Amino acid sequence: MRRRYRPPMTGAQRVRVFCFFLAVVLITLGVVGTVHLRCLLGNLAETAVSNMVGQVVTEAVSDTIANGDIRYERLISFEKDNNGDITALHSNMAEFNRLQAGITQEVLTRLGEVAERDLVIPLGTLTGSALLAGRGPSFTVRMQSVGSCSARFENRFSQAGINQTTHRIILCVEVNMSILLPGFQTSTQVDASFSVAETVIVGDVPESYTYFDSGNPIEEDALDYTMNNG
Repeated sequence: MRRRYRPPMTGAQRVRVFCFFLAVVLITLGVVGTVHLRCLLGNLAETAVSNMVGQVVTEAVSDTIANGDIRYERLISFEKDNNGDITALHSNMAEFNRLQAGITQEVLTRLGEVAERDLVIPLGTLTGSALLAGRGPSFTVRMQSVGSCSARFENRFSQAGINQTTHRIILCVEVNMSILLPGFQTSTQVDASFSVAETVIVGDVPESYTYFDSGNPIEEDALDYTMNNG
């Protein structure tokens, strides 16, 4: 059986084959580079927006506290018995709701003022190399962020001494941001909590008490105390 004779490729054919393989390599590198660039841009944008949101929320809450809008006596009232002992705490829900709405609106207003920002990235950072990170000329990417905000108050009680209880009012703020970048979008969530008001509730000092502080579960300490002092 005779082998079929194939004439050698001409110079033009070699050029076409070379161009074909070069195009495949360039397309592959372009796809890989695009995926890497999107991932990098997304991470940088999320970090930048998270830092910006954290600063905005902190400033909004700090200004609200400094203005005297959050005051413990406006939020909580005590119910006492004939001896003057505190028997119950009552929350002023209207004031809580007003503060929640006001803080939410203040945060959204401030976020709207910085919705558009420029993300400056050194070219060396795009290589993914730790040695080249932050080096080389920079280029700017415009990003736009749109967010939603919610605020709520929580009550937390902790022991402050013998028959004393610290009551703290905690403001919890949650911000969800959608970040628009050239060709794609990403998102991030920022949670922050602030102690905005507190007081120490003092009652009658008991005639005797048992103090457990061994690091063991309180049931084990109580059992040991009972067995040794029964």
